[in-house]
Amino acid sequence: MRTAYDIVIRPVITEQSMEDMDIKKYVFEVAKDANKVEIAGAIEEIFGVRVIKVTTTNVRGKKKRNGAYPSGYSKSWKKAVVKLSQDSKNIEIFENMS
Repeated sequence: MRTAYDIVIRPVITEQSMEDMDIKKYVFEVAKDANKVEIAGAIEEIFGVRVIKVTTTNVRGKKKRNGAYPSGYSKSWKKAVVKLSQDSKNIEIFENMS
C-alpha cells in the first residue's frame, strides 16, 4: 500500500507556478504510475486542503551531452497541476517564495 508521500514527490518551484498561486494552482512532481484520484487524495491528506481539479502531464527527458560522444537523457517525470477550492487554505511550503 502506497502512502501519500510515495505519490507526491516534490513541489515544482518555477516562475509560472509562483504566478498561479494567486488562483490557488500548485504544481507537484508525482509518481509516474499515480492517477488523478490518487494525486487528489494524497494532496488532501498531506496538506489538509480541498482539491477540485487535477491535470497531469508526462514530461519527457531532454537530451544531454557530457563531452563529445557519451550522450544520454535526463529523467522523465510526471507533473500534476492541482487546483484548490476557494474556501481552502493556501499550502504553506509555497509561502514566502515570491
